[in-house]
Amino acid sequence: MNLLVTGGAGFIGSHFVLRHKEKFPDDTIVVLDALTYAGDKSFLEPVLPRIRFVQGNITDIELVSQLVLRYELDTIVNFAAETHVDRSIKDSVAFIHSNIVGVQALIEVCKASPSLRLLHISTDEVYGDIADDDPPRTVGSTLFPSSPYAASKAAGEMLLMAAMRTHKIKCAVTRCTNNYGPHQASEKFLPTVVRHALKNEPVPLYGKGENKRDWLYVTDHCDALEVVLKTDWAFWDDKIPGVHESQPTGSGHFFNISADAERRNIDVAKEVLKILGKPESLISFVADRPGHDWRYAIDSSAIRKLGWKPQVSFEEGLKKTVEWYRAKFKNPA
Repeated sequence: MNLLVTGGAGFIGSHFVLRHKEKFPDDTIVVLDALTYAGDKSFLEPVLPRIRFVQGNITDIELVSQLVLRYELDTIVNFAAETHVDRSIKDSVAFIHSNIVGVQALIEVCKASPSLRLLHISTDEVYGDIADDDPPRTVGSTLFPSSPYAASKAAGEMLLMAAMRTHKIKCAVTRCTNNYGPHQASEKFLPTVVRHALKNEPVPLYGKGENKRDWLYVTDHCDALEVVLKTDWAFWDDKIPGVHESQPTGSGHFFNISADAERRNIDVAKEVLKILGKPESLISFVADRPGHDWRYAIDSSAIRKLGWKPQVSFEEGLKKTVEWYRAKFKNPA
């Protein structure tokens, strides 16, 4: 494949680029990244001599089109997005720009190049929260986003769904659970816990810390995306999206990706403190986030039917993640 990886200097994107280049060294990879607060070109240093890096924004249709033609690219993997819920609550404008306008820009590029494939990375947050006794959400479940971030991601998906059917663009959408691992922006949950604990400062948890998340190690997520990339993408066939979960041939297929590793936030924080040798007394409860989702859980049976399963246990992944951040925060750049 000849890939354009948008947002390829971000958390998940950089891991995807590193992993793909290791597995498929002859593939062409062009990374397009705006290098905002969440992007860091240094994450790509091991492969920079063997890829093309361009600083720019996915909303720039002319730029993206030029890259597709110049490097004869056949696939776009879109990681580019504003992602932090708290940021979206304070100011939603950037989220509308990247997650909605940016997606429409990629649609325009695909319309102009009908053979181009687009793999769009979304989130389980588009489903909204569920109760403890609710079954995991499937790709046909109603989208009920709570935060401006989740709403912008859902809106981007709706644009893609319309473009699949109306313009027959070749597209797949994946919705993943909470990713964790090295390279994540320092304001995210795990980096925040580690940073505060290392300084013996109060570790802030929203509410009572009982909100539940399903944790997915970032390289397992990347491996699932590779499985999706290998599927045969034909044209949208007018079936409802939920049907496509069991029919992974045809454009318009949607996939949930999860490791089935649900944990309460407070339990994850306690595990981090245990790894660091810090007391649980550091945990401090703060005013809850507005509209805070209680629990996420999704059904990933379709991607598992194609041969994928997570390789990194939560315990192993958490330890590796904490050790990486321990080194980062003790030796800041």
